[in-house]
Amino acid sequence: MTRVLLALLALFALSGQRDPILVPEVSQHEIRVRQGFTGTELLLFGAILDPQGRRAQQPYDIVVVLKGPTEPILVREKAKKFGIWVNAESTAFRSAPSFFAVASSRPIDQIVDERTAAIYELGLGFLQLSPSGAIDPEEQARFTLGLVDLRVRQGLYQEDSDGVTISDGVLYQARIEVPSNVTTGRYTAETFAITDGRVIASAIAEVQVQKQGFERFVAEQAEDSAFLYGLFAVLLSLFMGWVAGRVFALV
Repeated sequence: MTRVLLALLALFALSGQRDPILVPEVSQHEIRVRQGFTGTELLLFGAILDPQGRRAQQPYDIVVVLKGPTEPILVREKAKKFGIWVNAESTAFRSAPSFFAVASSRPIDQIVDERTAAIYELGLGFLQLSPSGAIDPEEQARFTLGLVDLRVRQGLYQEDSDGVTISDGVLYQARIEVPSNVTTGRYTAETFAITDGRVIASAIAEVQVQKQGFERFVAEQAEDSAFLYGLFAVLLSLFMGWVAGRVFALV
């Protein structure tokens, strides 16, 4: 934390700008997913000062958005027909964040209006998803709500309206839980300083989530040699089935 403040002061000394400067930091820039990984807690912190390196004269709110790699996804609805739940309507999204977490110093609707929240995606209700092809707006909203609800239950989408604490009007920090089922790749932690409903400063820090050890080897083989990996998986399943059959035959 001290190094961050010193860097801020040096930056202010060299800068002639009038707007406050926000420099965020994260507790770890690399999350390694190994066997037995049960998730981790990511600490996002930083400070905001005026151009002279002093405490900002006006109060402000902080909103932190941690977003994972985007991916295409197909969302299906379930319908009950003849007493059986089956797949019904579906829609595809070209890009949906694999992970999305928002933490703020107050509820979003007390910080900004809906237009500003939508521009910066400040909340689960303001996610900008891109459907594949033409789709009715009401239908898109229904499928979007379904996707958000599913990923909230999986721990992949989060929103905490009291998740940012601000100390002495200068330092802030937020803690976000990263579950074990996260997608690997590049994550961005974007921090917004907001006052009077207006974003006065923003900055981005990056976090890399990557597999390590045997999990990384398996993932690389599945991607680089998909056919051989699939063939090996089938043969391994047959072999394990044969072994299980032999064991039960001897019991």
